[in-house]
Amino acid sequence: MHTRRTSCRSCGREGLRPFLHLGEVALANAFLRSPEDFADERRFPLEVALCEGCALVQLVDEIDPETLFRNYVYLTGTSDTMAEHFRGYAADVTEGLGLTARDLVVEAASNDGSLLAAFATHGVRTLGIEPARNIAALARERGVETVEEFFGEALAAELRSSHGPAKAVIGNNVLAHVPDPVGFLRGFAALLAPGGRAIVEVPYLGALVDRLEYDTIYHEHLSYFSVTALVAVFEEAGLSVMSVEHQSVHGGSLRVLGAVATEEPEHAPEVLALAEDEREHGLTSLPRFEQLARDVAESRDRLLALLGQLRDQGRALAAYGAPAKGNTLLNYCAITPELVPYTVDKSPLKVGLYTPGSHLPVLPVTTLLERQPDDVLILAWNLADEIARQQATYLERGGRFLLPLPEPRVM
Repeated sequence: MHTRRTSCRSCGREGLRPFLHLGEVALANAFLRSPEDFADERRFPLEVALCEGCALVQLVDEIDPETLFRNYVYLTGTSDTMAEHFRGYAADVTEGLGLTARDLVVEAASNDGSLLAAFATHGVRTLGIEPARNIAALARERGVETVEEFFGEALAAELRSSHGPAKAVIGNNVLAHVPDPVGFLRGFAALLAPGGRAIVEVPYLGALVDRLEYDTIYHEHLSYFSVTALVAVFEEAGLSVMSVEHQSVHGGSLRVLGAVATEEPEHAPEVLALAEDEREHGLTSLPRFEQLARDVAESRDRLLALLGQLRDQGRALAAYGAPAKGNTLLNYCAITPELVPYTVDKSPLKVGLYTPGSHLPVLPVTTLLERQPDDVLILAWNLADEIARQQATYLERGGRFLLPLPEPRVM
């Protein structure tokens, strides 16, 4: 279930350089059903290292994917922000590749089918690959054909035989999750039709460092990608990087378009220029990440000081959201119900459960207006503007939202 790596999961180089240890942490999506489950909860080291060969930042400790993903509680379709992003995503790709009703779009780790449903509105054929049985069932209920498997080279060959080649193979916020990113992308290359594109969105390491988004580090996220590291892993997989676009979702992401290297032998010059800029700004060398570790510890101390001050003033506290990132923050900062008594969330798969490690009860969003806490810490900070719009009444009644990163503050 748990292994510890000494070599890079991208280039295979030995001698990873650890720089940040977030402690012994419960799995970010392993929510608990009752207090009786607390005593048996397992925790695992959460340590981050740099490969000085290919510049991939990655976790040292690896959890069996069957444990992490076969039964899952994260749904892509619960956020208005993500729904809007997916509509634009599908429109951009459909127009950019000139997709028609004859073309097939395949998404690896397609979750509840939200992105593919957006493609379907453009009349293209779609196929989802989703290993979480409970989530795959939700996708099929909305009419998205979904194969209940982990994606890889062998499955790609089967799909090409059964469904034909794909004009686009998409990995949306999943490349960071896979133990073998090179093999995963080789599956993309094997499935692509001539002129097709491998399309990947990943959280951007540069945003994590610049905005101190350490809570996006958790056991499911094995890799943290710079453009430099992406170029290396695409190249190992037989793909060339044709473009890189910055996206605002998940605190700052990259959308990468790749082509089979036998068709497009060279990476785009503008992509290589981005990688060179990263090297000039230290995003590929250890000293910058050692500074990040110091900044993370200081951020934790400032957040705890703010919450403690508010509690001592007699203000009632709560949290908003139960995202995986929030569970990293709660665990690393040792925030428990004694400080923040509960959190609220829109997902029906999380309400009624307890957050892993910190054991905050997850209550319905309606609880905010029922109890009107004075200050609410937004754990799903990437959706802060959406949450503020949806909870205008709470704010009008005098409630306040707090943001934890990069500087703890009142929103």
